[in-house]
Amino acid sequence: MKILYKPFGIIASLIGARIANSLFKVMWSRIDDESPPKPTSADVSFQKAVGAAALEAATMAAIGAAVDRASARTFHHLTGIWPGERPEHKQLKE
Repeated sequence: MKILYKPFGIIASLIGARIANSLFKVMWSRIDDESPPKPTSADVSFQKAVGAAALEAATMAAIGAAVDRASARTFHHLTGIWPGERPEHKQLKE
């Protein structure tokens, strides 16, 4: 049954990537009037290029984790099966 989660997770990831990209652009527009620089741009300072990349990576990671968690919870709600790993219950020592 967990194989049914794969397409569900892929679609959720694609939607999450679009949301993260849009959010990064909005956040960057509050920092600078120009578009985010590429790391290989010659006319951009090191700090600005690395800062833009760090902000983009943090945004993508945070939104990706939120979307993964929400899609797993939704799948669990719909099917009753948790799609990821679950820790085994620890036995109590007597």
